[in-house]
Amino acid sequence: MKNLYPVSLLALALAGGNSAAQAQDLAFVACPIVKDTPSVPCWLTEYEGELYYMGVQSDVSAPFNPPWLGHMALVEGTPSASGERICGGIVLDPVRVAVMPELSPECDQRLVAEPGYVLPFEPRRPPGPSTGRLAFSPPPPPPPPEPPFEARTFPVYFPFEGAVNFQTPGALGEILDYARAVGAQRIEVTGYRAAVRLTDGTVVEERSGLAELRAGQVARMFDGLVDSVDEIDVVFDEDAEPGDWQDRRVDVRIIP
Repeated sequence: MKNLYPVSLLALALAGGNSAAQAQDLAFVACPIVKDTPSVPCWLTEYEGELYYMGVQSDVSAPFNPPWLGHMALVEGTPSASGERICGGIVLDPVRVAVMPELSPECDQRLVAEPGYVLPFEPRRPPGPSTGRLAFSPPPPPPPPEPPFEARTFPVYFPFEGAVNFQTPGALGEILDYARAVGAQRIEVTGYRAAVRLTDGTVVEERSGLAELRAGQVARMFDGLVDSVDEIDVVFDEDAEPGDWQDRRVDVRIIP
């Protein structure tokens, strides 16, 4: 497949016809917009003349991590069927947002708070310095596995163009616990890169070499942590057929 990345992100954001208005799921590249409120800022974006709500500012434990001003963002989400709006934008839920790497100085829009506007939910963390408690507590750990133990494959997902980041260790905790509990004899790590077909039909690929990078980084995070494993097998698949966010991943297979 021809590698279409990097491309002009501004052109991608402005291109396309009316298909987005008819599609249930949206995928597009556009500038993020930050809007102030009396509590925490909202993050919005605009596509095909419509304003969409992505999430609010929070700490790194939140499922939604805000994009950056000065960069475009890849937005993949489902508009609310009811047309629910927050901060003036139609809610995208679920939504995944990835910062595009090239600088886009035009992405610098800030909106002031509307007098009297209150978020329709209580923000998880108030504005200001953190007191050390994360807003989103991790889920309780699963019960320990019982014999007979089986091989299991755990996916670890990444944002577009992303590799290991501050959220990855949390995703690996359950995998490490399982490997230790079953006395894993072998760990197989398979990395993938992917492409996204935008709502306007444009295909954007992740950069070459990303599958190998992801797999190698994840494998190194397990190195020496499971006493029963002498070696971790690492493979990668550089094919990038258009798909969705679940194709941007590393599969970790634990074999007892």
